[in-house]
Amino acid sequence: MNATRNITASGSEAVMNKMINGLTKMGISLAGSRLLAVRGRTSGEWRTTTVNPLTAADGARYLVAPRGHTQWVRNMRVAGGGELRLGRKTEAFTVTEIADVDKVPMLRLYLEKWGWEVGKFFEGVSKDSTDEELAAIAPGFPVFRIN
Repeated sequence: MNATRNITASGSEAVMNKMINGLTKMGISLAGSRLLAVRGRTSGEWRTTTVNPLTAADGARYLVAPRGHTQWVRNMRVAGGGELRLGRKTEAFTVTEIADVDKVPMLRLYLEKWGWEVGKFFEGVSKDSTDEELAAIAPGFPVFRIN
């Protein structure tokens, strides 16, 4: 698998993404969605995309990049944090990127919660995959702990 893949939305997905972005901007969350705002690594301007923050059993929160090493991931690595927005509510945060060897539990939990929406990006693995299968795909899916 190519660890630097960057999957973009198809036409119908793009329409759905715009709809979800619009609802999130108005303060309506679909199953916990938030608008992620992160400064562009070159421009310094705010860039936004809808994300599904993941909360683990211990209360730790994560951002998982189901489409791989996208622009928001590259920007996050440089910025070191951003904002989660829902309507007028804004939460500033910093992040720590998780090492590939530590991603398996977060990837499994993410697929349990969001697999219905993003499973197609995970190339044949699911919440029921073995730890070895999830570890094999981990380099292609950045995970950040929200501090």
